[in-house]
Amino acid sequence: MVNGRAKGASFEREVAKLLHAELGISFKRNLEQYRAGFHDDLTPDDDSFPWSIECKRYAGGSFNPAWWQQASDAAQAKGKLPCVIYKFDRRPIRVAIPLGAIFDDTDGHLVDVSFETLCYITREIME
Repeated sequence: MVNGRAKGASFEREVAKLLHAELGISFKRNLEQYRAGFHDDLTPDDDSFPWSIECKRYAGGSFNPAWWQQASDAAQAKGKLPCVIYKFDRRPIRVAIPLGAIFDDTDGHLVDVSFETLCYITREIME
């Protein structure tokens, strides 16, 4: 039996390390996420980081729109862009972000990108 909270916490630490390796920004887990709503999973040490990150790790399935709502609520509370970083067993990490972060889009469309693409977009936004 897998402890879901431990699996999620482990994935958050993994994502924090990967982001640091790619962007040079340190992240810490936001433990407030367990105590109250409207909190993201990772807090960057750089205030100019544009995303509010929600991490999801599951054995299988597909992207859940409820994850996007959770990320959007946390992002709105922080004045950031929502970002869901998710992974299913034996599959690469994927990332859902708003199309409006890349192009003009007022309809709220989502784009599913690789982790590497997220890092590229982040560098462009922060430049």
